[in-house]
Amino acid sequence: MKKALITSGLISLVLIFTAVSVQAHYGMVIPSDNMVMQDENRTVHITASFSHPFEGVGMELVKPKVFALRANGEAQDLLGTLKQAKKMDHTGWETDYIIKKPGVYMFYMEPVPYWESAEDCFIIHYTKTVVTAFGYDEGWDQEIGLKTEIVPLSKPFAQYAGNIFQGIVKLNGKAVPYAEVEVEYYNEDGKSQAPTDYMVTQTIKADANGVFTYAAPKAGWWGFAALNEADFTLKADGQEKGVELGAVIWVKFENWKTK
Repeated sequence: MKKALITSGLISLVLIFTAVSVQAHYGMVIPSDNMVMQDENRTVHITASFSHPFEGVGMELVKPKVFALRANGEAQDLLGTLKQAKKMDHTGWETDYIIKKPGVYMFYMEPVPYWESAEDCFIIHYTKTVVTAFGYDEGWDQEIGLKTEIVPLSKPFAQYAGNIFQGIVKLNGKAVPYAEVEVEYYNEDGKSQAPTDYMVTQTIKADANGVFTYAAPKAGWWGFAALNEADFTLKADGQEKGVELGAVIWVKFENWKTK
C-alpha cells in the first residue's frame, strides 16, 4: 500500500511538472496584415488575447488597461474601439484600424493584472506588434516607453523563416543583462506538433547587454516574452503577492516564394 501511494505521488508530481513545463503564458496582439501594400486592403483587423499559443489554449482577458498605437511619433488611444470577441474559447478583444498613410504602426497593450493561482503571483504582459505600410520602414526600432519592452534590433516585419531575429530586453528603460526570453509559435491552425513537451516553449538567454538572438525555423507568428519580477507587489486576498512583468513582441516570418 505504501509503495502504491509513493508511486501514485511520483506520477502526480511528474504530471504536474509536465503540465507546468508547457504552460507558458503570452499576451497576444495579432494583426491580419503586418505589411500593408498600396494595392491591398487598408483595413487591418487586430485581435488581443491571453493564451498558450502553441497549444491553442485560451485564457480570460478582461478589457485591457491600455490598448493603443504609436505611429510617426504620435500615440493614439484605441481602447474605446475594442469589441469583445471569443479567442480560443475565452474572452478576447478585436478592432479594425484603417491605414491612411505611410508609416510604421506599433500596436500595444497593457492588460489588467492577471492573478495566476498556480504560480502564486500576478502577471502583466506588455505586448506589442509592428505593422508597416506603403513602403515606409523607418522607426521600427523606436521604444514606445512601456514599463518593460523588447526593442527590436532586427526589423519586426519582412522576415523570412530562418532569419535571425534580435532584440534588447528593457525594464524601466534599462537593458536587462541575461534576461530569460521564452519563444513560442502561434499554432493557429493546430496542425503543428512538437516532438516533445520540451519543444512547445523554447527558452533562450540574453547576453550581458540584454540582447537575445533567435532564428525562427518555421513561417508564421512567433512570440518573444522576456520575463522579469516587478519592483512592486499587488494584493490578493489581503496578502501582498509578486508580479511577473512580461515584455512581449509578436513577429511574423514569411515563406520564401518562387514562381
